[in-house]
Amino acid sequence: MQADFIIIGAGSAGCVLANRLTEDPGTKVLLIEAGGRDWNPLIHIPAGFFKMLDHDTLTWKFRSEPDPGTNGRAINYTRGRVIGGSSSINGLIYIRGQPEDYDHWAQLGNRGWSWDDCLPYFRKAERWEGEGSTVRGKEGPLFTSKTDRPAICATVLEAGKQIGLEYREDVNDLPPGHKDCIGWCQQTRGGRRRASAARTYLHPALKRPNLQLVTHALVHRVLFDGKRARSVEFSRGGPSGAVERADAAREVILSAGAIGSPHILQLSGVGDPEHLGRIGVPVAHELRGVGKNMQDHYTARVSYPVVGAQTANERSRGLPLAGEVMRWLFTGKGMLTYSPSIVAASVKVLEESATPDVQVTFAPGSFKGGQIGELEETPGLSAGAWQMRPLSRGYVREETLPGNQIQSDDELLDYARRNGGTCYHASCTCMMGSHAMAVVDDELKVHGLEALRVIDTSVMPAVTSTNTNAPTIMIAEKAAAIIRGTARQRLAA
Repeated sequence: MQADFIIIGAGSAGCVLANRLTEDPGTKVLLIEAGGRDWNPLIHIPAGFFKMLDHDTLTWKFRSEPDPGTNGRAINYTRGRVIGGSSSINGLIYIRGQPEDYDHWAQLGNRGWSWDDCLPYFRKAERWEGEGSTVRGKEGPLFTSKTDRPAICATVLEAGKQIGLEYREDVNDLPPGHKDCIGWCQQTRGGRRRASAARTYLHPALKRPNLQLVTHALVHRVLFDGKRARSVEFSRGGPSGAVERADAAREVILSAGAIGSPHILQLSGVGDPEHLGRIGVPVAHELRGVGKNMQDHYTARVSYPVVGAQTANERSRGLPLAGEVMRWLFTGKGMLTYSPSIVAASVKVLEESATPDVQVTFAPGSFKGGQIGELEETPGLSAGAWQMRPLSRGYVREETLPGNQIQSDDELLDYARRNGGTCYHASCTCMMGSHAMAVVDDELKVHGLEALRVIDTSVMPAVTSTNTNAPTIMIAEKAAAIIRGTARQRLAA
């Protein structure tokens, strides 16, 4: 088996790359995915994400290490194991983040990654249902839509305006240096169905003869000829399947995500020699930053009882739920289109911050135990907050709340330790940069190796201030343009 490019992982980035690279009919691409096809109906119903957070076949069922910061708990770490990756199972929220996020990447020495550099690739990806502009794109593959706007959340938004938050009709059209604001979230949804990267990028590309997709294939390692990536070793049908090999004429591209990409590098002998020695993997290339610098957003939800207004809680069972199903089928609206957050506020808490540093999200329902999954029986509203620029760092290696009685800072911190969880925004484990802990350069090539790139959320040098799926798709769009530009230069020479 041979191709010009071998892409490992058919998640958000992998689907984008498979589409863009095969636009050239002379380029042959092999896409390898550990999961299967996106045939499960839960994937295509927007609110189906509730049932997929720890799905036996659609996720990797990762758990974090127990930690004192989480009161000794191991947190469910949802990552998609299906074509489309996490874009097939996530909450559909589409928010780019602040312009300053990307300017910071450039300030860290990553040429070509400022906000002005990245904006054209956000626009290139988008098929925005609103008005096109110099900021929003209308012709891209990725359906981006406005959320259904329940009355209870409209009340929350009005309350935000009353306390001085600026209302932004488009939360993805933020000027540099913007002030505290509130607005409606946006979704990767086209009509009534989820617009995953598989639906919008991969399925159209699979009609091309120069793209081959291999599913249910577990990648074991990348094989090197000296310092050049030559092949990928994988097996199908589980760990006991026969080992196969695919050869890359031009490049191997890791797009397995913030957990999968550093994991495969480590299995291939690329990483910290001390760690590789402990797991018995011979060192092929020393890169001490592989799997380190992991960043994420940590959130703890609070819940409020609601009287005199409809919420999702009482409509999630029995006849009201049947009515919501019919509403979704016939109008494409209602509770089955909801994301875990409907309204988002960006606020500055620390005086020294130049821009908002905390994100607060609101949902028209409340969850048992404060964890997204099962709704409470009685009407409720929930809010969750996270620090946009977290200071804590992790790593990747092998294997009606809180209540009126919680008032002091210490009590609130204890509640967060006991009840908080990840926002599923894992990133930065193969960070871009030119320093000793960087894994890739500003063209996403692995330092010190040839014909090997990492292209996914793991290359972020710092996590974006809000959700990470939109930035990941932008990264892949920009990387595809870099690769194709390099190919044109080589042909011209």
